[in-house]
Amino acid sequence: MTDNLDQLCINTLRTLAMDTVEKAASGHPGMPMGAADVAYVLWTRFLDHNPTDPAWPNRDRFVLSAGHGSVLLYTLLHLTGYELPLDEIKSFRQLGSRTPGHPEYGHTPGVETTTGPLGQGFANGVGMAIAERFLAATFNRPAYPIFDHHTYAIVSDGDLMEGISHEAAALAGHLGLNKLVYLYDDNQISIEGSTDLTFTENVADRFRSCHWHVQEVDGYDLEAIEGAIRAAKEELERPSLLICHTHIAYGSPNKQDDAASHGAPLGAQEVAKTKEALGWPRDAEFWIPEEVQALFRQAVERGRQAQGAWQDLLERYTEAYPDEAALLERLWRGELPDGWRDRLPAFHSDDGLLATRRASGAVLNAIADSLPTLVGGSADLAPSTKTWLDGYGDFQRERPTGRNLHFGVREHAMGAILNGMALHGELRPYGGTFLIFSDYMRPAVRLAAMMGLPVIYVWTHDSVWIGEDGPTHQPVEHLAGLRAIPNLQVIRPADAGETVVAWRVALERRDGPTAIVLSRQSLPILDRGVYASAAGLERGAYVLSEAPGGLPDLILIATGSEVHLALEAQATLVDQGVPVRVVSMPCWKRFEAQSKSYRDQVLPPPVNKRMAIEAAAPLGWERYVGQQGAVMGMDRFGASAPTRDLMHHFGFTAEEVARRALEIVEGAPRE
Repeated sequence: MTDNLDQLCINTLRTLAMDTVEKAASGHPGMPMGAADVAYVLWTRFLDHNPTDPAWPNRDRFVLSAGHGSVLLYTLLHLTGYELPLDEIKSFRQLGSRTPGHPEYGHTPGVETTTGPLGQGFANGVGMAIAERFLAATFNRPAYPIFDHHTYAIVSDGDLMEGISHEAAALAGHLGLNKLVYLYDDNQISIEGSTDLTFTENVADRFRSCHWHVQEVDGYDLEAIEGAIRAAKEELERPSLLICHTHIAYGSPNKQDDAASHGAPLGAQEVAKTKEALGWPRDAEFWIPEEVQALFRQAVERGRQAQGAWQDLLERYTEAYPDEAALLERLWRGELPDGWRDRLPAFHSDDGLLATRRASGAVLNAIADSLPTLVGGSADLAPSTKTWLDGYGDFQRERPTGRNLHFGVREHAMGAILNGMALHGELRPYGGTFLIFSDYMRPAVRLAAMMGLPVIYVWTHDSVWIGEDGPTHQPVEHLAGLRAIPNLQVIRPADAGETVVAWRVALERRDGPTAIVLSRQSLPILDRGVYASAAGLERGAYVLSEAPGGLPDLILIATGSEVHLALEAQATLVDQGVPVRVVSMPCWKRFEAQSKSYRDQVLPPPVNKRMAIEAAAPLGWERYVGQQGAVMGMDRFGASAPTRDLMHHFGFTAEEVARRALEIVEGAPRE
């Protein structure tokens, strides 16, 4: 049964959704109307949150994975007392408003993650639940449950169709993330029509096979919904999926169960008819009855009390466990523990050849003890990506303090789960795979950059020089594509020394993700007594080896393994009387962020004869070499052969670099 006030509150959510989309002449009214009952029960009877402090660490997390239904989230945030005035709701989808078409993290108070690309929010929630479990196991003490909250989400048919949901659900079930509760808005409609067109699997059986606790309820039976959520919270071994059978655009006389209501306004006439059918004044726009507002605003006092009780607990915890509490306070301020830099290793030229992936693994293991919330793993490639933390165990259902995550062969989910871990707030997550498989991660990487999340990607096997595996595993266009993503910092270090600095700048960055792109093959460790300090990486590019005399005739610019080719070619050219400067440019974005005076110091405008060397697509390098320069890159896919044979085949030898460099200096092709 639904009492009159409950129904009034639910219909307020429906009518606000209709009015908001109608005023914007754009949006998705159907989902908010259909899922209003489910959202109402969750937000008024279960969700622990504090609208006056959206960042309270022990709040429940709520993810609207069905981000197209954003107006439902915005109305809930407004009604429960977040800093989101009704005027912002009325400005839905307008330039400068705090209510964009899809929820955006950091833009709207109370929005936990940016959703819209379907399935991403589903996997973000898995990451949040992993973070909660790890933090609880690491920091909680008997009688001190500092971390003890749930992650809820509303997911849609579209979310469950996307492949990422399969990957993330399988991992969540394997890990037994019992504090993960998803409410599936099963309205059986997508943009093209009924889901019967393409989506006829048995969802309940699918999730049961992935070790989820599954319940089915009528999405309009409030008591049934409440009972199902309560049962989900009592489940101790499995994540929960509540299949809520609903109707898109519920209450609309002509648009209910119609795909037309998914992504377009109902139309003024249909809005009026729907309001009438719901017992609502036909002409009332954005009307919130006083008793509805009063009920929803009870969330403010409940939130204050809940956070206050938690704060009291934290104070007692601080007295009993001062070291753990001090660390948590640093993490909540976004700071790293003291002294971690002192643990960074040093590499020397007489140590022999070392692949940068191996140097990266050495860095990770050197600093792991000083960074207890540095947590990560790989997509079944830890032995190759060198991302394993020795002695820290693997994170499993029965070992929630393990710091090594096994994502399985699930790069897409790994990327989005890392985002969820970062969004939780205390962890510094990283994930590793081969650079070629960054393709599978790209949607999540793009969202991490959009949200400004400090996720670290360890992408190894960075070029065609991986050899015999052939072109299917040899990245060519990837560096150019990744550099094109705003706010993604891509670093390709030249040697072990630069790899150390790459990790330092990645860990100290708080406003976006960093990709550390590493070699499979062994490389010389540069003698920093001869060449410039690897600390130059901090500025994105630096003069690694200066030309003798004054300004050079030519500048060679390179990244990664090709830096060594540039240095060999420099020696040859200098012997021939050609003054050449070598610039290591491991990170374009960091270089572009420097002052013009510094950029001109590294790449003096008068020296317009330049050559960039990188075993990847040349796209973008023209900005640095100019019209009189050249780019030595890869304009085709690779081949299967030993690395040395490939380097000769594609012309990446010191001799060829020197020959092409002389062509630039002399202004004419050389025979």
